[in-house]
Amino acid sequence: MTGGEGEYRTVIWLFLRLLGLVYLAAFASIGVQVAGLAGEQGILPVGEMLEQARGELGARAYWRFPTLFWIDHSDWALRGVAFAGGLFSLALLFGRWVRLSLILLFVFYLSLFHAGQLFMNFQWDYLLLETGFLAIFLPGGSRVVIWLFRWLLFRLRFLSGLSKLVSQDPTWAGFTALNHYFETQPLPHIGAWYAHQLPESVLRAGVGVVFFVELVVPFMMLLPRRFRLFAAAATVAMQLLIMLTSNHNYFNLLTIVLCLFLIDDRALRRMTPAWLRQGEADRAGSTPGRQGGGVKGFLVIPLFLVVAVVSASQMAGFFRPAAPGGWVAALEEWVRPFRIVNRYHVFPTMRKERIELEVEGAGPDGGWKPYRFAFKPGDTFRVTPVVIPHQPRLDWMMWFVPMGHPLNLYWFERFLQRLRENDPAVTGLLAENPFAGEPPVSVRVQAYRYRFADPFEREPGGPWWTREYLGPFMPRPGFFPGSGRP
Repeated sequence: MTGGEGEYRTVIWLFLRLLGLVYLAAFASIGVQVAGLAGEQGILPVGEMLEQARGELGARAYWRFPTLFWIDHSDWALRGVAFAGGLFSLALLFGRWVRLSLILLFVFYLSLFHAGQLFMNFQWDYLLLETGFLAIFLPGGSRVVIWLFRWLLFRLRFLSGLSKLVSQDPTWAGFTALNHYFETQPLPHIGAWYAHQLPESVLRAGVGVVFFVELVVPFMMLLPRRFRLFAAAATVAMQLLIMLTSNHNYFNLLTIVLCLFLIDDRALRRMTPAWLRQGEADRAGSTPGRQGGGVKGFLVIPLFLVVAVVSASQMAGFFRPAAPGGWVAALEEWVRPFRIVNRYHVFPTMRKERIELEVEGAGPDGGWKPYRFAFKPGDTFRVTPVVIPHQPRLDWMMWFVPMGHPLNLYWFERFLQRLRENDPAVTGLLAENPFAGEPPVSVRVQAYRYRFADPFEREPGGPWWTREYLGPFMPRPGFFPGSGRP
C-alpha cells in the first residue's frame, strides 16, 4: 500500500497538476497583454530589444536572451506562444505527456519572460521559472529533486525576511511596516482597506509574525517531519492572509503549492478527500526513492551541484559588498539567463505614502480627459477589484514610475508616446480610452497623493480613497511629484 510516511508519490501527482493550474493562470494572464506590452506596436517591442542585443553582443545574444522569438517576434507569435503554453498547461493538469509538457512550458514561459523585458521582471516570474525547471526532473520521484524543492521554498521565505533586515528600512526595524503596507502596496483590494483600520498594536504584532514566519519557520522546512508539517501550516496561513489583503497574482498560490514538499503522502491523505486520492499513486511514476535512471538520473547530481553553488553564492551576497569572482561568478553568469536559480527579496523596503499618476489627453477643443486604468487606484469611489491570479502588468508598473528610476521613466515615456499615436494594442490595456476616434492633440501627467479614507468618510456611498493634488509630473530622473523642480 502506498501513501505512507516518507513517501511522495501522491504529493508529486498533486503537485504537478497544481503546477499545471498555476502555469495556465500565468499564460492566460500574459497572453491577453503581451501584444500591448512587447508586440510590434507595443510599449517595448521585443523585436527592437533583440535587434539591439544582436548588434551589441553578436552571437552571444542568443545565450543572453534565450527565447523562441528570435525566430519570429510578431504579435501572432507572442500570442501563439502564450496560447500554446495554455494548451500544455492543460495537458499537465490532466497528466498527459508530462515530461514533454514540463519542458515546453519552461521554454514557452522563459521566451515570454525575455520578451516582456521590464514587464516580466518580477519575483513570481523568477519563481515560476525555477519551479518549472526543477519540475522537469520530478517525475520518477527523486529524493534529491524533492530536497531541491524544499531548498527553493526555504530560500524564497528566508531571503524575504533577511532582505528586510539587511535593508535597514526604518519601518521594518521599528515594527511599523504594516502601518503603511496595506495602503501603499501596488494593487490593494477591499481587504487592504479593512486591514488598514486595525489597531496599531495589532499591526505591530503582525510585523513580528512576519519576521517569525520568514526568519524562523524556514529553518523548520529542513528539519524532520514534525517541524516540516508546522512550517507548511504556518507558511500556508501567511499566504492566505496575504491573499485576503493583496493582489499578488499567482505568487501566493505557487508558494502554497511548493509547501506540498514539506509533507508526505500520509499527511496528505489525511487532508484530502477520498475521490482526489483515487488512482493518483499509480499514475505518479516510479517509487520515490529512485532517481528515475537513464539520462534524467545522470543529470540530477549536476543539477544539485549547480543549484547548491549558485544559491549559496546568492545568499552570501546579502552580506558581502563585492560580487564573487572566479568560476563561481562564471557559473552564476552562465545560468542567469535561464532563471533556474534566483535571489529572492519581497518588500525589503516599505513606502510611507502612495503617489498615483493620472494620465490625461487633450482633444481639438482643448479639454483634458483622463485615461482610465482597469485596476490601479484612480477614481476615489472605486476600490481595486480582486484580480488573483491575474497580473495586470501595466497597472502594476505604474506604481514604480513616481520613484523616478531611469528604466521606469523610459518605458513610461514610450507608453505616453503610444497614447499620442492612439495605438490600439496599447490603449487596449486600459479600461477606457477617451480618444477612440482620433489621437489626442496632447498628453500630460498629473500627480496625486492617495490615502485610504477613514471609516467616517467611508459611510455608505462615501469614497474609498482621499487624494491630494501635487502638480504635474515630468517623466525625467530626479523629478519628484510636487517638488516643482528637478
